[in-house]
Amino acid sequence: MLYKRCEGGHYKDDRMNSTNSNMRLTSKLLFRLLPVQIFLALIGSINAIVSGLFATNFVGVSAMTAVGLYNPINMLIYALSTMLVGGATIICGKYMGKGEHDKVQNTFSLDIALSIMIAVLFMVTYLVLGLFDLTGFMAKDPEIRKLFNGYLIGQAIGLIPLLVGNQLASFLSLENRMRRTTIASFSYIAVNLVLNYVFVARMNMQAFGLALASSIGLWVYFLIQAQAFLSGKIELTFFGKHLDWGETKDIVVVGIPGAASYGYQTLRGFIVNALLMAYVGAAGVSALASSDGLLRLAWGLPGGMMAVSRMVISISVGEEDRQTLTDVMRNMFRRFIPLMCAVCLIIIACARPLTRLYYDDPSDPVFMMTVWGFRLLPLSMPLAIIYLHFTVYAQSAGRHILVHVLAAVDGVISVALFTALLIRPVGMNSVYIANVLNGVVTTLIIFGYSVVKLKRIPRNMDDLMVIPDDFGFAEDERMDLSVRKADEVVEVSQAVQDFCRSRGIDPRRSYLAALFLEEMAGNIVDHGFTKDRKNHSVDIRVVHKDDNVIMRIKDDCVPFDPATRKGIVDPEDITKNIGIRMIYKLEPDTEYKNILGLNVLTVRL
Repeated sequence: MLYKRCEGGHYKDDRMNSTNSNMRLTSKLLFRLLPVQIFLALIGSINAIVSGLFATNFVGVSAMTAVGLYNPINMLIYALSTMLVGGATIICGKYMGKGEHDKVQNTFSLDIALSIMIAVLFMVTYLVLGLFDLTGFMAKDPEIRKLFNGYLIGQAIGLIPLLVGNQLASFLSLENRMRRTTIASFSYIAVNLVLNYVFVARMNMQAFGLALASSIGLWVYFLIQAQAFLSGKIELTFFGKHLDWGETKDIVVVGIPGAASYGYQTLRGFIVNALLMAYVGAAGVSALASSDGLLRLAWGLPGGMMAVSRMVISISVGEEDRQTLTDVMRNMFRRFIPLMCAVCLIIIACARPLTRLYYDDPSDPVFMMTVWGFRLLPLSMPLAIIYLHFTVYAQSAGRHILVHVLAAVDGVISVALFTALLIRPVGMNSVYIANVLNGVVTTLIIFGYSVVKLKRIPRNMDDLMVIPDDFGFAEDERMDLSVRKADEVVEVSQAVQDFCRSRGIDPRRSYLAALFLEEMAGNIVDHGFTKDRKNHSVDIRVVHKDDNVIMRIKDDCVPFDPATRKGIVDPEDITKNIGIRMIYKLEPDTEYKNILGLNVLTVRL
């Protein structure tokens, strides 16, 4: 049985069954989305490695210096892109959860417009600085300045597809179109690699060629994704009929903490490098750059985990779905962190082989400095996953002060402070230890925030997240059920009818709620469950609030809108689809949407 009779004759769902089913569905969703998001997080690192190899092997050290000079500017661009992606995605996720499609379209259009405006502004700036040799304030050496000017001009060509393409990738994920983004990403890497060989190795276009190869690759990346929006395969269009600019502030306010972290990290880099130069020397800077640079590939895993959780969290906040919201965090602790720990152990075990990719001589001080980087820095990654997830949740929940405090502590304060305190007695390892201690501090801040807000020790995930009591629906106002096989459909239908009657709902609506649920759940089991050999479930929530009966039916089968079946009539078989047609003749208030690959049908009676 999926439900049980409680005192007073009322039927309640079996909480353990429904909770476990929702947890499994949430976990499957997160891990299905994870590979693409990890890959997207790795694109920048992969292409940076490609550019670095071609710069050092075919142009020279001066070209790598030009690339290094551009890195702070590039970080600013990514900060702005992150601000728009984070703000627009979180806001749209909430609107999608509420079913406010017009607002989703406006936010998307506004996001694209802002991306283009920022890209054009920087493009003009790059061209003016590069073409008129106005970069002397950054590169005084004539040879380096010439290369830097060319690199700026080449990068200017790719700014529009870079900023807009990053937005499209996020929205394609929300629309469950990750395959297109994956194709676009692989195409970008391939084009960048081939054109680097053509422009740099063969045509000797030097730093301009390095940047031009990346820019053309970005246009390919952008155009492959844009085709989905231009073809009409997605409901969203680039620009709606009426663009409401009033939401610009909301996008910036929600997204700016993510952007601010780039600024904090830039400042942290300057401080840490200065400390290393003063107390360790240039070898310390090289060791940190080597270990941290290669570990950026591993950081793609926490970055991807954060991206998929951000999408699910924002939608759950919009739907006021407390269960899924907490399930995301449980999944993070139970699955994401153990997976990250396993990866970290592999990196630590391979510290010496990884170091040999950069340095061959074990007697050189920089060799062991780098080895310890690979041994210690990975320890900060599991704790970073906690920080990233709670930051995303705080952004979605509008807790901006907490977000800014965490960003400042993680971005610069904690690492810089611990490095300064430890560098005299510990030396080079102070930087690595500081990163690990930083994760401990941010975790304690998250725990301390919940203690202060609750005025007691948190007892469960709801407490740790400090979810408001009025968020979602009270326990006596809702019932959660799950269907995993055909013979459970009738039981669940009866449970819904009993729940409605126990809440004082009139017999007609109680009967209709049970009938609708039986037809819809039965149709999913009969048709959706049989499309593949995977295990599926139908997760059902019934809510009674303000005299409204709201049923939400969610499954992870192939996309299917039941409204498309209601008008199908087979002249030779008048019974075909009779259940769905009968239900829709009653004109219920229904809404279907496919979110992140899940079918979500909402019915209001």
